[in-house]
Amino acid sequence: MNRINLICLGVRNIQKSLAFYKSIGFQTFEKAEAPPIVFFNNQGSKLELYPLDALARDIDADNPPPLSPGGFSGITLACNMKSTEEVDALMETVKRHGGIIAKQPQKVFWGGYSGYFQDPDGYYWEVAYGASWKFDDNDMLIIEDNNR
Repeated sequence: MNRINLICLGVRNIQKSLAFYKSIGFQTFEKAEAPPIVFFNNQGSKLELYPLDALARDIDADNPPPLSPGGFSGITLACNMKSTEEVDALMETVKRHGGIIAKQPQKVFWGGYSGYFQDPDGYYWEVAYGASWKFDDNDMLIIEDNNR
């Protein structure tokens, strides 16, 4: 079990979230404005949007986990870019389409360039660039074993 094929975000308003993610460049074959579920095709994984209350009931129909009223869940998602310009461009697109900029892109302690935004449901996304990063043919970040 050494892979993640799908990341599901429970969303409060699927129509609003679908429009937001499409507007910042995520691609889907979904044509309906308010479908029951949405899958976005990415290069190597899929992002799913699913109504938050339905997701809780899917976990346990008789005793669904309580929904958090907000705040930081301890989970972030990341989009790794190939330049500082790509970081800045995506952050501007996010801002233009209603995302909240939580941290403006800046040079960071690990030597890269990074910023954070929140989507319409408050999920935090890091948008980052590292000068030494390499990407495979699917534009997925290559993580190498530095102990070899």
